[in-house]
Amino acid sequence: MARKVVGFGEDELRSLAGDRSFERGLGYVDAVSGLEVGDGSVTAVVHGTGVYEVELTLGKGTGVSGWCDCPYGQEGNFCKHCVAVGLTVLGQAAAIPRQRAAARARAAGLEGWLTALSRDELLALVREQMAGDRALRRRLELRAATTHGDLDTVRERILALVDPRPFTRYGYIEYSDAASYARQVAEAADALRALIVGEQAMQAVGLAEQAVVALDKAYGEIDDSDGVVGQAARAVAAAHLDACRAARPEPQQLAEWLVGHVLGGGGKTR
Repeated sequence: MARKVVGFGEDELRSLAGDRSFERGLGYVDAVSGLEVGDGSVTAVVHGTGVYEVELTLGKGTGVSGWCDCPYGQEGNFCKHCVAVGLTVLGQAAAIPRQRAAARARAAGLEGWLTALSRDELLALVREQMAGDRALRRRLELRAATTHGDLDTVRERILALVDPRPFTRYGYIEYSDAASYARQVAEAADALRALIVGEQAMQAVGLAEQAVVALDKAYGEIDDSDGVVGQAARAVAAAHLDACRAARPEPQQLAEWLVGHVLGGGGKTR
């Protein structure tokens, strides 16, 4: 009955995770908290060696897919934490249809309320949220600067996002602060991609190179035991690659930067 209600069962979880991760996931069921059921997804937190966020996407018919921000999950694997959340969902399967219906109703209510607001009311709401959420304000400022082609502000914001100093208390970033710093680095990668989409790929090349150099200097002073900063740094490197593919920078200059960077000289940024 549980499989029919949620679209998957233990066999699917074992198949996705493999025997080893499935068996390890059994031991993490009691570590699942904050289960929140949406219309087509379930989110939860799993407490292990760290605190990991998990999202399971439930298919319209059958099937399930999962994402977790643990290092193994970020490599694209259906990890033990995903298994634990999946088993928790199966254990509460009878309540899932009601919870999904409630989630649809909440989403519809929110959409209806936002749609009914006037322009001035929406602006007031956004300003209110920005006043209480520094990260949101920073993201919106960066998006506005990217849209308006304000490259000085974009450069300032991206370099601020990869700057480790706000997170260093004793000359290095402790394990407890690594995830917060990684989120900022991931924001920088998103901003670089926005520049590429906005047909400012050449500017993105130079900014990405500056960000990569800054991250390289910082990484040796970070307790990145879970690999989250490394994952975000790879996203910045991937944005640099995408920018180069779009902008087609002068090959010799790019080669000199790459060689200088790989050999530890940092390379000259544009």
